[in-house]
This record gives sequence, structure tokens and C-alpha cells, in this order.
Amino acid sequence: MSARSELLKKLREDVHRPLSKEEIFNKFDIAKEQQQMFSDLLDDLIKLGQVFKNSQGLYGVPEKFNLIGGRIEKIASGNAFLIPDEPEKDDIYISSANMNGAMHNDKVFVRPVRSNRGKSQAGEVAEIVERVNKEIVGNLEKYKNYGFLIPDNKRICNDVFIPPEALNDAQNGQKVVAKITRWPEKNRNPEGEIVEILGDKDDAGVDIEAIIRQLDLPGEFPDKVLKEIENIPDQVNENIVEKDDEREDLRNLKLVTIDGADAKDLDDAVSLEKVSNDVYRLGVHIADVSHYVREESPLDNEAYKRATSIYLVDRVIPMLPKKLSNGICSLNPQVDRLTMSVFIEYRLRGKHGIEIIDHKITKSVINSNHRLTYDEVQNILDDEQSSEREKYDDFVEELEMMNELRDRLRRNRFEEGSMDFNFTEVKVELDEEGHPINLKKRSHREAEQLIEEFMIAANRIVAAEMSWREMPFIYRVHEEPDLDRMQQFNEFIHNFGYRLKGVKNGVHPRALQEILEDVRGTKEEKIIETVMLRSLKKAVYSEKNIGHFGLGITHYSHFTSPIRRYPDLTAHRIIKETITEGYLSEERQDELDNQIPQIADHCSLQERRAMDAERDSVDLKKIEFMEDKIGEEFEGIISGITGFGMFIELENTVEGLVHIKNLRDDYYHYDEEKYHLIGERTKKIYRIGDEVKIKVTKVNRDERELDFELIEKID
Repeated sequence: MSARSELLKKLREDVHRPLSKEEIFNKFDIAKEQQQMFSDLLDDLIKLGQVFKNSQGLYGVPEKFNLIGGRIEKIASGNAFLIPDEPEKDDIYISSANMNGAMHNDKVFVRPVRSNRGKSQAGEVAEIVERVNKEIVGNLEKYKNYGFLIPDNKRICNDVFIPPEALNDAQNGQKVVAKITRWPEKNRNPEGEIVEILGDKDDAGVDIEAIIRQLDLPGEFPDKVLKEIENIPDQVNENIVEKDDEREDLRNLKLVTIDGADAKDLDDAVSLEKVSNDVYRLGVHIADVSHYVREESPLDNEAYKRATSIYLVDRVIPMLPKKLSNGICSLNPQVDRLTMSVFIEYRLRGKHGIEIIDHKITKSVINSNHRLTYDEVQNILDDEQSSEREKYDDFVEELEMMNELRDRLRRNRFEEGSMDFNFTEVKVELDEEGHPINLKKRSHREAEQLIEEFMIAANRIVAAEMSWREMPFIYRVHEEPDLDRMQQFNEFIHNFGYRLKGVKNGVHPRALQEILEDVRGTKEEKIIETVMLRSLKKAVYSEKNIGHFGLGITHYSHFTSPIRRYPDLTAHRIIKETITEGYLSEERQDELDNQIPQIADHCSLQERRAMDAERDSVDLKKIEFMEDKIGEEFEGIISGITGFGMFIELENTVEGLVHIKNLRDDYYHYDEEKYHLIGERTKKIYRIGDEVKIKVTKVNRDERELDFELIEKID
């Protein structure tokens, strides 16, 4: 058992009152030369929310203080939820009055309080352990000799007061960065100092730069990182197999990469061999990034800090420098590349059945035959006369077999309980100056599904292998939803004529998938999918394997994208050590037991921040795309209804609001039980999914708002 695990176990089971640090040393016989290590360990456990230190400097596990550790997730109303550090625990609702100065993403301890939300748990922030938003980006509103920064991130609900001496020549209407100099308290805004002026808020490029700065990430890599990568070769040593006899030579194996046309960081390749009439051998080959990124090196520390690559509408902020991400680690065609390979043998049964009969994980070296795009693969599968079939005639047979395997894997996964959301993604096309010129819907066809299924298959095998070996590992987990949220969701869909099975005793993901299948193609599809997704917990990284509810899988990890995700890089290191030696030493296991919880927490946070930035950049450009369309008319569907109006989604996926006060033919009232608006005199009803014609009346890029005027309902 690691020192961390042993200390927590003793604090839970053998300690019956809060202890000082010295008392902990004495009670657990900590030698003097180890006391600094244990002191550091206590500090780490406090940051992880697993130990609490009270105002008297006494330590104990949070539950004995009636506290729960986690991170704050603000919602638009100003209220929030605590996302507990322990994935098995339910989220806790926190009203704005009980935030006590905590901000979005802050690490806190929460004390349960009486709830008026039915069975939902409610809480109050008792202590803030870690502040995340040390710098805030937004627009400056100047008043005489002071100002307020209005945050771009709408989850940061507090405007930041800027005193006269902290304005530093910033002018009204500029986009600025402020460093927090005084944190918010109950009924008191935070204070800050302007540390950077990004430019006028309407200047080209300032909007996306503001999103980047809000992440607190440098645009360039530090000099010590650039110096380190000078020693990394541009090509793989031809004698790599002779020098590393544990690395399997797969350079004669037929394999390809399949990705988007604009992708440059190709971290996965796939192969498929027909062993017999009913046995296929799938190979998933992932860039061996850990061969080049050494643990605790400057390069590794920077990768950990970033934790993920971020894909904004006009640029990528990579986790690793281009020399690795687009070069030696990218599985480009016709060049040798080091990889980690997962082989899975499947037996095909009947028309659609499939079962795993064997698997292997190995270090390898490959040489990809082709770099294919999703469009090219789709054309090969759809059209026997396509030019792509002729161009890649040496791989057509393998692609057709892959498509058959994809179909079987996908059917099997959904039968087991995986959930299949059908949200439309959009790609924003920009001109040379960064202005949006087109909004293009992204499809999720067989070509995209093929890679998705193969990556899920590899991630499952890796997680199951490490769980079976009982080695410390980093898992991708998704906890079961709160029962009360499922009951609320069931009440919501009842208004549309649907019913969720088993809601009283805990919902199986298959029951939710059946709802998704039932609503597919209906008017209410989007709103039911949206409400369902909001009723579920978020997937996170964890050292505990509690399964993945949304995928209906008991073992799952992230292994397939080490170029762009730090958890995958961590997984590779552990797997390589394990398969090389067959086991990990007790010392190494103790080290990983201490490291992985912190890596998991940090990467989960950075993932949420990256997803917010990616979504914000798309939403921003959608709004900008509509700025020159004021007065124009469009057709759309009602995507949501509230007491203050109707949300209308246009064909191009842009969503705007028709305010209830601007409905001119009658006074309309919101029927909360039936989720529709009904006219007081005319009895006209507006429901989710109804088709309407609207006119664009207002576009506000700062507030990310679009206002529409209703022209008519289309019958």
C-alpha cells in the first residue's frame, strides 16, 4: 500500500479527532527524515480534496468534518454545482447566496445544507482550496477614474472592479486582461489590476486571442522546451528493432491512417487481417510519444501544464511542439514511426454477432501505407466507380472488411447499452482575415464511425488489461446519473409521450438509448437529447475504475491520442513499463498511487476549460457570421421554450431568441407542464419542433446574443 493510501486509511479508521501535523508524525511513527515528505504529501492531499485542514491547523479526512471536496461548476443563473472529487458521489447544488466568494472551476470544500430541491443535495462553500481564475479576460467599462471588467466567460458571474491606480492606461471598450488582486467575498466583487491590453474589442483577431488568454496558456513553448527538442531526431533510427528487441517490427504490415483532411497530428493508424473466414485481427497502432517525452523533463512538464491540445476555429494550441506533433510522432505515410500496438482478434458470429477471442499489447515500429481522409474512405465505401478506389486499390479490400467490423462492433456496443447522441457539429470556414464566411455541418458517416469504433475497442482492451493486473492506472470514467435527475428527466419527457424504464431503481444506459432511438427524426429530438445530456454527469479522469455509464462499459481509458492528451501519455508510460517487466515494483506503484490522482484532477479541469474555449470560439464566430444579416428572414425550428421566449435554431445551426414580449398578435403564457406557449385570446400554441419564419433584429457579439422577430408559424 502506498504512503498516500496508508495515511488516508489510518486517518479514516484510526483517528477520532482532528490532529496537528506533529500529532500525525507521532501517531504514525514518522521518522524525522521522512517528515518533510509527509508534510508535502499532506499538502498534496489537501489540494486533491482528500484531507481537510481547519482554521486551527488541525488535519482530518473531509467526511469527518462533514465536508465534501470538489470543483465548482457555475451555471448561467449564477448558481452552481459541486463536482465531487470522488466520482461515485452525487453532484451538489449550491445557490449563489452560498458560494461565499468561490468562482467557476475553483477547488473547494462544501458543507451540506438543508435543500428545497426535493431529494437533491444542496451545499454551502466552506473553504476555497485552490483558485483557478487568477487572470480574467473581458471588456473594460470605464467610469470617470475607475472601471469594471465584464468577463467574457459568462460562468464568471462577478464583474471585476478596477480601481484608478490599476487601470494602467486602459481605455473604455478595450479588451483587457486583469490580474485578481482581491478575491470576491459574499456580496463583494473581486478587484483587479489591468496587466495587458489586447486591443479594441472589435479589432480583427482580438476575440480569439481573448479566448486563448483566458486559458492562461502561453502561445509559444518556453526556451528550455525548445532547447530540449533540438536533440529529438527527425527520423526513426533504422536499427531501432535491433536496439530494442522488445519492439515488434510491423513495417511490412498493411496499415493506414484515416483522419480529417486538415489534420496534421496523426496519432493513430489501423490494420485488419483476415485470419480465417470468421476471424479478423484488428490492429490499432498509436504513436509512441512517451519514447520522446521523458518523464519530468521540461517538455513533459509543459505537456502536463497544457494537458490537452485545443482546437479553436482558426488555430490549434498544441500540447506538444510541432516537431513532435506534426513530425516524428505523427504517423505520416511512407516513413518509419514508433508506436504502441493493440491487436484484437474477433470471431464473427452469424449475421451481426462478434466476440473477442484474443488480444495483445506491444511496442512496435510501423510504416503506414497511406494517409486517407474521411471523405476518401467514404467515397471508396459508397461508390464502386470512384477515383479513390483506383488510387488506393491496394487497400480497398481491407477497408471493406473494416466497414463490416465497424458495423458489428457498433451494433454490439449499442446492444450492450452505449448511448448514441445525434448532435449536429458545425465547422466554421474563415477568410484570410479570420472572418466567418460559411457554417458547414459536419457529418458522422461510416468512415468517421470506423475510426471511432476501433479507438473505443483499443481503449477498452487497455483498461481491462491494467485493471486485471491490478496496476495503478488512469481511467476514463463516467458515473451513473443521480436518481432524482433521472426522475426529473422522466417527468420532462412524459410531456412528449415518452417514459423512461426502471427510473425508480436506477437507470440502465440501454433505457436511455431506447429513448434516443424513439425520438430520432422527431420534432422534439434535439430538446430531449439536450435535456438528457444535461441530466447526466460529466466523464472525467480517475485512478478508480468505476466504469463508463454513457458507453455502457465496465473498463475504459484514454490511450489512443497521446499527441494531444496527457492522460493518454500517462497511460502509455504505465503500460510500457508493465508489459516490459511484467509487473511494477512496489516503489513505482507507490509513486504512481501518489501521482495519478493529481494528474487525473488537473487533466479533467484542463479538459473542461479547453472544451469551453472551443465552444466559445465557435459560438463567437456564429454570432459574427450573422452581424451583416440584420433584417434578413430565415426559416428555422423552435429548439427551446422558456417563460421569457422561444429559441429558434436556423438551418445553419445558429440559435437566436424570440422574446415573449415581442409576440404581437396576443399575450402568450408559458405552460410549464406541457413546455409550450399558448395565446391568451387566440389559443395559438407554439411547441418545440414547430417550423417558423423569423427576421434577424439584433446581434450582440459581446453578450453572444441573437434576437429574432417572429414572422409566422409554418404549418
